Amino acid sequence: VQLVESGGGSVQPGGSLRLSCAASGFTFSSYAMNWYRQTPGKEREWIAGISFGGHTTNYADSVKGRFTLSRDNTKNTVYLQMNSLKPEDTAVYYCKPYRLVAARDYWGQGTQVTVSS
Repeated sequence: VQLVESGGGSVQPGGSLRLSCAASGFTFSSYAMNWYRQTPGKEREWIAGISFGGHTTNYADSVKGRFTLSRDNTKNTVYLQMNSLKPEDTAVYYCKPYRLVAARDYWGQGTQVTVSS
């Protein structure tokens, strides 16, 4: 299993970023995908999930209405569009397949998002 997150960066409050997660080593189209984020000293937080076919999405209250998940199963990639970013969105963002045993203890390198004026 390999998960490569990208697209992070530094933006001002109210700005947007689009994160990508390129997956390999498993049948991507058979697994729901989740995004998490983590800040220093805090536990990793689930923020969003998308079904294996991409038809169903769920979001944590903290990002609902601002973040949008999508996926391209032909490219083995899941995307997280983040709009109206707030300073409290500053974190390292990770993706992970849902209930893939082979990925149980695996996390990618993540991508840093910093929201600051």
